[in-house]
Amino acid sequence: MNPSSDPSAAPAPLVIESSVVDGLPAEAALLLRMSGTLDAAGAQAWSVELRGHLEQADRAGLRPVLDMAHVQLGGAAVLHTLSEATRARTGRPDLVIVRARPGVREAVHLARLDGVRLYATLDEALRELARAASRVEELPAWRSQMADPLRPSYEDLRKEVRALRARVRTAPVIGMAQGVLMVRYGLPDSGTAFRALREASQRFNVPLRVLVSAVVAARPPDGEVWFPGRRSLPVPQLRILARDGRDPRYRRQMIDAVLHEALAAGRAPAGYVRFADPAVNALMLETHHGCAEPFLDHLVRGRDEGTPDALARLRGRRVSVPDVAADALLSEEARRVLLSTGTGALQSIPVLSSAGSCTGVITLHWPDAGHRPTAAEAEALELLASDTAVWLSWYHRSVLLDALEHLHRTVTGSAAPAGDGGGDPCRPGNRRRSDKGAPPRRTAAS
Repeated sequence: MNPSSDPSAAPAPLVIESSVVDGLPAEAALLLRMSGTLDAAGAQAWSVELRGHLEQADRAGLRPVLDMAHVQLGGAAVLHTLSEATRARTGRPDLVIVRARPGVREAVHLARLDGVRLYATLDEALRELARAASRVEELPAWRSQMADPLRPSYEDLRKEVRALRARVRTAPVIGMAQGVLMVRYGLPDSGTAFRALREASQRFNVPLRVLVSAVVAARPPDGEVWFPGRRSLPVPQLRILARDGRDPRYRRQMIDAVLHEALAAGRAPAGYVRFADPAVNALMLETHHGCAEPFLDHLVRGRDEGTPDALARLRGRRVSVPDVAADALLSEEARRVLLSTGTGALQSIPVLSSAGSCTGVITLHWPDAGHRPTAAEAEALELLASDTAVWLSWYHRSVLLDALEHLHRTVTGSAAPAGDGGGDPCRPGNRRRSDKGAPPRRTAAS
């Protein structure tokens, strides 16, 4: 039985997860993902929490976007809370709501709330905001049914399905991490474990998927300190990824920079980056550009057999496919998908750790069969892969371990050991203040 349909079941607690989504020309968006039940009893508490997130967004110059896909209907409670939140935001950017359930959309339309804009998907909302920010000619006041922003396009639906498939692959690892914390620390339930994971994820800008994988894969702690004797690592000296003032603590910013530099170095119109997830021993899609939806769907399904990514990871060296139609390295399924999306040639460059293990793969696509990068382009791509390996190792050994150490201290209630974090107040592990009132931290969208 669905718990939401059981009148005797207690309502699921309402939580808000915040993350920053880049991509707008003039600003980024603060994505607030809600889950749980919004009823009259919890409306006031949620209203206060929502206003806090909105104030943080305003201070940081971020556009607030509220994802309500996983919120149970709350009737008047929803309208009252949204009305109060938007009234307090007079003169501020509109509150954007995406993926709201039909009952919520209908209620907002009927109430004619000012300062609220509804969209079917996050991609639709970002496109509309980007269009407004860049002052592109707006659509006329009238709209046909097909132009209705609440009516998702076929492309949007495919993206939704791809996102759901990615979550299905991640959900078991989240469950494993919750179980590990419950057994290891004697936590009363999975909700308590999840809240501890979510808090550490948000505090250290570490995506939840990455954090839970580390919890599952890392050796268990033995004492008050999870990683005794660990010292603060200096920021790595990067030759390519250090350009444009990039901050190596921000995972999403750095991964996007890897792909940007790869596309430029290889003069490729399309490509993507995948990193190895130690908990499931598989490559996970991190970012992409110019790739067709059917191919991305193929990647998210985890069908790596007969792909250049898998071969580059297995062999630990670059894999080139100059002619997709004829190359024997590819499986028939991979070949079919690539050809159907207009890919004629591709190359996968492994990201190798100092120990020689493959921690990720950078793949570029070209439309013309027979294409091969020049010697200079190949050298630049190898240098970029080396830079990526150095950064990724530093990130795992500093930011990620800081998050794990904080999680350990939080659930055990122990005090922070003296000297932890090397005394650098700018490092995430040395933040001792509450998240309330702090500017939103940039994290990756899931």
